[in-house]
Amino acid sequence: MKRYYEKYWTALLAVLCVQLCFPQSSLPVMDEIKACGLGITYDKTSHLIFPSEIRYADLGSELLMAGKAEDAHNVLRVKAAVRDFEQQTNLSVMTIDGHFYSFDVHYDPNPQTLNYSIRKSGSIGSEGALFENLGQSPPLMVETLMQRIYERDKRAVRHIRTRNAGVEFRLKGIYVHEGKYYLHTELRNSNNVPYRIDFLSFKIADRKKARRTAVQQTAILPLRIYRPVDQIKAGGSEHNIYVLDLFTLADGKLLLIEIFEKNGGRQLTLKIKNSDLLKACLLNNP
Repeated sequence: MKRYYEKYWTALLAVLCVQLCFPQSSLPVMDEIKACGLGITYDKTSHLIFPSEIRYADLGSELLMAGKAEDAHNVLRVKAAVRDFEQQTNLSVMTIDGHFYSFDVHYDPNPQTLNYSIRKSGSIGSEGALFENLGQSPPLMVETLMQRIYERDKRAVRHIRTRNAGVEFRLKGIYVHEGKYYLHTELRNSNNVPYRIDFLSFKIADRKKARRTAVQQTAILPLRIYRPVDQIKAGGSEHNIYVLDLFTLADGKLLLIEIFEKNGGRQLTLKIKNSDLLKACLLNNP
């Protein structure tokens, strides 16, 4: 019995010494990062969409396959490398803004959800993919802004238009949001002959036609088109939204929007000056 009490007091003194030498306030405080459950399968690919660019991803085991989407900074493709695996594994992701995400991954032969949008808190959200050509503008936001302009169908610009053989091409508005132009155009056909669109182009060219050569023209590719249209019916009209990267024009330059008729000669060209671009209306966040 005496030896029992000796051991008891020895252990108690050891604990007290530890507490005195290492007070609780000096111990590191660790925040728990809660893991989200994720069910994946072998025959289908799941996509995780993060609010910023992925910098690092780690797979818990060889049961998983994962890789970043080619043109999207913040999209990770995940699927099972083995059918019907039973044990649970994990997936860890760190984004370029320093946020860390953890997932407990299990096999689900028929997952109800394949695509997940992740908020910075780690919960499921509604972030959109960030594509190379859209920079930091989520596609959902760009799509919402185009839809807003289309549905309002307001004519904010009245002096930029052209006509050719009963077909009128006009610029209805120039808008700007987060480094992008949103150009609202309209095409009207007052003829009985449908206007079939071959292609539409954007280019920067010299103001003086005599000096305009292929070398002096710079083509611009739209980042997004709201409603691709291939024909304007007889007596009909269509309007559309085009998204371009932000730019300004040097002296003596114009932005040309050219539309060509398929198997026809009714070509139309809108000429936009730098002063028109600088008057672009500011769009608020959706």
